[in-house]
Amino acid sequence: MKNNQISFVSHSKTFNARFQLVNLISVILFFGFGLCFGMILTFHLKNVSFNLQFTQFSLSTDTEIDNHDVFSSPPPPPPKIRLENYIHPTEVMHDLSDRELIWRASMVPKVAEYPFDRTPKVAFMFLTRGSVLLSPLWEMFFKGYNGLFNIYVHTSGSPSNWTEPEVHSVFHGRRIPSKDFEWGKVSMIEAERRLLANALLDFSNQRFVLLSETCIPLFNFSTIYSYLINSNHNFVESYDLPGPVGRGRYSSKMYPTVKITEWRKGSQWFEMNRDLAIEVISDTIYFPVFQDYCNGSCYADEHYLPTFVTRKFGGQNANRTLTFVDWSKGGPHPTRYLRYDVTKEFLEKLRGDMSCEYNGRSNQACHLFARKFTPHALDRLLRLAPKVMQFNQ
Repeated sequence: MKNNQISFVSHSKTFNARFQLVNLISVILFFGFGLCFGMILTFHLKNVSFNLQFTQFSLSTDTEIDNHDVFSSPPPPPPKIRLENYIHPTEVMHDLSDRELIWRASMVPKVAEYPFDRTPKVAFMFLTRGSVLLSPLWEMFFKGYNGLFNIYVHTSGSPSNWTEPEVHSVFHGRRIPSKDFEWGKVSMIEAERRLLANALLDFSNQRFVLLSETCIPLFNFSTIYSYLINSNHNFVESYDLPGPVGRGRYSSKMYPTVKITEWRKGSQWFEMNRDLAIEVISDTIYFPVFQDYCNGSCYADEHYLPTFVTRKFGGQNANRTLTFVDWSKGGPHPTRYLRYDVTKEFLEKLRGDMSCEYNGRSNQACHLFARKFTPHALDRLLRLAPKVMQFNQ
């Protein structure tokens, strides 16, 4: 009996020892599992928090960028003004008044040497009542010579008289701000000065020729360009004419600025260099006198430039016009040429029927242009121009 009790106690101690060991191991495993789970959970929560913060930051940043773009983006930098904008204006339309235009155009650089490569151009200035009626002939004349000329058109009358040429035309976009003018009146001189001033804004223009919508060229472009660019003189017709249509148009009210002995007459169709063009638009002495006293039978377009140029710059003037006009039939208007008038023989006669002086030497090319040709003559002019005037086709 005693042995059985001893055996039971022994087994009980052994069982308790094993139970405590199992409990210890269970506690250790549970603790280890809990530690691992806690570490994993902590890491996961931190990662979620980081992603959430990153997402919030990204959204905040994007919102700030969007708000910045919408509300506080800086304006684009203004375009840089280059020298080209000053010396070669591409647009001829502007909002300048005549006074502002002439002031701007009369500016002359004091430094004689140009800071850019300068190819001298000829400014072809058309004074018209509407569109350039013979433009297809002029298109043929100018073809292939871009960079050697500029075109300016001054119209009169209703704007409906002007039809904007197609984009490919050399006359497209070349109409300047214009005002009405009347034949023989001072307003015509104002229009001529307006043309000169607009052409002077381009520093490449060296020679300036005044034409009408009824004018034609008598030679090809290269011949006329060389003739004008290489000339040592201006071409403003000027002569002293006694009688009612000459000195008889003088007003004594012009004295003493203009004396009757200085009174001259000539064709309004001129050609001049840049220096004289600047002097013409800058004239504040003689032109106001013509504005005030050249009226009635005094035709300003026939007297102002001949008188002004002879008085101030006579030594530089050839005293002849380069535009042929036939006044032999008399009357207030020159001869008009129709379709049947235009022949090869007639054009060749205009090109070399007389002799004149050019740069101190005798020359048969006295007239480079002629008027008045009607639109009815255009088809023959287009057909004969390549043969007679050697125009490009």
